[in-house]
Amino acid sequence: MAAKETPVCDSGTPAPDFSLPDPSGRVWTLRDCRGQKGTVVMFICNHCPYVKAVLDRIIRDARDLEPLGVRFVAIMSNDPEQYPEDAPEQMARVAKQHAFPFPYLIDATQDVARSYGAVCTPDFFGYDADLGLRYRGRLDASGRDPAPPGTRRELFEAMSGIAAGGEGPAEQTPSIGCSIKWRQ
Repeated sequence: MAAKETPVCDSGTPAPDFSLPDPSGRVWTLRDCRGQKGTVVMFICNHCPYVKAVLDRIIRDARDLEPLGVRFVAIMSNDPEQYPEDAPEQMARVAKQHAFPFPYLIDATQDVARSYGAVCTPDFFGYDADLGLRYRGRLDASGRDPAPPGTRRELFEAMSGIAAGGEGPAEQTPSIGCSIKWRQ
């Protein structure tokens, strides 16, 4: 699995709209997932070791940011035929097992990943209240390793600032993860 790095944040770029189902068949739009003061659209999957390493911290940050008016949505764009661990029934199992506080959606056509320019899992897009991009960086510096005590919560700090004042941090470190598994 080759690691990929996200591109630099193109601040102000509007969030592409979407209409995607969760594993139970409920369809969600960007409007349904939007937070009053900010929205994190993230591309994750079940099989990626980078996602597995940070999943509990993603959930923690989503819960901690919700009272600040920031909501999260997770999108799985990998081809489940190549990676059965990413199939909808497995997505439902993982979401339930970890008590996701956000929708976990299926991008079967991979069109949403393309519209966002997603390149890896995890890939985080942090939007302001008007759905303008303000953060395109990593969760924290841990990568695939356990986060040592005192690890700076980069995504949390960025989205807290965006919720408070609408601006993302001047310095943003790209996220790194497994490449999106595009259909052949």
